[in-house]
Amino acid sequence: MAKLKLDLHDIYNKGDKIEIELNRIVQEAVDKRIELVEIIPGKGSGALKKKVLRFLDQKHIRALYHRVEKDDKNFGRIFIHFRF
Repeated sequence: MAKLKLDLHDIYNKGDKIEIELNRIVQEAVDKRIELVEIIPGKGSGALKKKVLRFLDQKHIRALYHRVEKDDKNFGRIFIHFRF
C-alpha cells in the first residue's frame, strides 16, 4: 500500500504554510488515490497536533477521507485513511 508522509517539524511556527501543506498532501492523496497519509506534528506541547486535527475536522476536508487515526504508540503521529 502506498503512503504519503508530511513532517511538520520544519514549519511548525508558520501557520499559513502549515495549512497550505496540509491541503497539498490531502489533495495529492486524493489525486493519486493513495490510501494512507502520515502526518508528523511532533510531540511538543500538542498545539500543532490540535491544529492539524482542527484542519482535518473541517467539513469540506472531512468529506475527502475515510477516518483519522491518532497513533497510540507515538503521540506525535496522525494517520489519515482514505477509501477509494
